[in-house]
Amino acid sequence: MQAPSDDLDLLIRAAQEAGQIALRFWRRDPVAWDKGGGAGPVTEADLAVNDAMLAMLTGARPGYGWLSEESEADPARLDAQRCFIVDPIDGTRAFIDGQDGFSHSLAIANGSRIIAAVVHLPVLDLTYTATAEGPALLNGQPIAPTDRDIDGAGVLTYRGISDGQYWRSGAMPAFRREFRSSLAWRLSLAAEGRFDAALSLRAAWEWDIAAGSLIAERAGARVTDRHGRPMQFNSPRAQVDGLIVAGPTLHRQLLEALA
Repeated sequence: MQAPSDDLDLLIRAAQEAGQIALRFWRRDPVAWDKGGGAGPVTEADLAVNDAMLAMLTGARPGYGWLSEESEADPARLDAQRCFIVDPIDGTRAFIDGQDGFSHSLAIANGSRIIAAVVHLPVLDLTYTATAEGPALLNGQPIAPTDRDIDGAGVLTYRGISDGQYWRSGAMPAFRREFRSSLAWRLSLAAEGRFDAALSLRAAWEWDIAAGSLIAERAGARVTDRHGRPMQFNSPRAQVDGLIVAGPTLHRQLLEALA
């Protein structure tokens, strides 16, 4: 079995290739359509990146399983000891709009735990990396989350979180809500302390959060589902029940404040 560091090197090479492919389509009116069923949009760029990743990654690690937003579900992944979990383009709406905040999210699970992860933003030249035994890095430099109180904290989340039904007090706490289209980037931004937390009460697809969850964890953030439980990956549903990613103090306060 490959060492996590070797797997990470492979993921980095694949992420860089993904970025080069995506930039050939970015701001060039890529063909796009809606996948239906509330699954959101997809573009020809998503599929091109997916095909390249699939060929490169499974070609290098033929015994690993494969879970991707843009591939047909393959139940054989559930029997694999290690599994790639990737989102070819995370933040497709931002990509279609010509915004720079889309990312490539690549991770490897060993059993139910992530052991290697990359989140790469090609336009912004940002590459977040981590292994289960090493530090979280941004462009090769160590990163760390903030650890602060909830009042005034910058929390990356969506508009609906302000609904009072989600909070014990009947009102959202006095944190500052901001948004980024790429969920993988939101977790990474919390990991590096540019924002104080990432929060979602919606079920999250594994390919959106697998890489970012390890990066945040290795940076020093507490990373759980919405109920405070550890995240499990390569599951049959391929979903995690929401997420709370923040420094220990803020994570505890968010968890306590939620209804």
